[in-house]
Amino acid sequence: MSIVAEKLEFCDPIWLALRDQANDLAKAEPALASFVHATILKHRKFEDALSYHLAKKIGGEDLSPMLAREIFDEALEASPAIGDAVRADLSAVFERDPACRRYLDAFLFYKGFLAIQAHRIAHWLWTEDRTPMALFLQSRVSELFAIDIHPAARFGRGIMMDHATGIVVGETAVVDDDVSMLHGVNLGGTGKEIGDRHPKIRRGVLLGAGSTILGNIEIGEYSRVGAGSVVLKSVPANCTVAGVPAKIIGCAGCERPSQSMNQIIEDANFEI
Repeated sequence: MSIVAEKLEFCDPIWLALRDQANDLAKAEPALASFVHATILKHRKFEDALSYHLAKKIGGEDLSPMLAREIFDEALEASPAIGDAVRADLSAVFERDPACRRYLDAFLFYKGFLAIQAHRIAHWLWTEDRTPMALFLQSRVSELFAIDIHPAARFGRGIMMDHATGIVVGETAVVDDDVSMLHGVNLGGTGKEIGDRHPKIRRGVLLGAGSTILGNIEIGEYSRVGAGSVVLKSVPANCTVAGVPAKIIGCAGCERPSQSMNQIIEDANFEI
């Protein structure tokens, strides 16, 4: 490794924090020391640890972990933007999830984080016309994590999928930067139509647990969708919608809903 590469490696604050936290975990929980060393400490850079960890999760009888890792390494090398997005996602989970005490916990154990990173690889494969492999990864992620994201769906940076079980994202969906979504979110179509048929989720949106957004509609930036809502029409920016079907019930309540993660709708005109 060149001196320049070595300097770049140790100018990566997320990677340095992960290594420090991994060392602490290995000392505090010796039974996990081998796992932590193999997953984090033996690797030279963040992307190497990521590809190893994902390959161990996704590899199996049909695609060995070794071959899976070769594919992941290829994608991460060809598209450095993937690694940048992964770091932004990891920061988003740490900053927004009060249950996340350190980067290491999300990196090793949080299936929402792992699923979106596997999707980023699958999306790269899709754009490279390697559709069978992309669909294979989609299927494996669905089996492992109960999260189904079509490999053609487009995601920005700083995405948090909290808990994540039951999330479904359709082929032509777009999720912009800095979006948070909880378990059971469905970004789906409305029938058998073809073409551009799935929702567009703009920057800073918070999608509550069990919310369903259907059709080629837009959720405007920095808006909130209440838990259990069914959204069938586009939502303006900086609004809160809730209900079945969803209606605008007030403003978003803050400047950055996806970061505040406040799901309490205080300005609604109804009582329980």
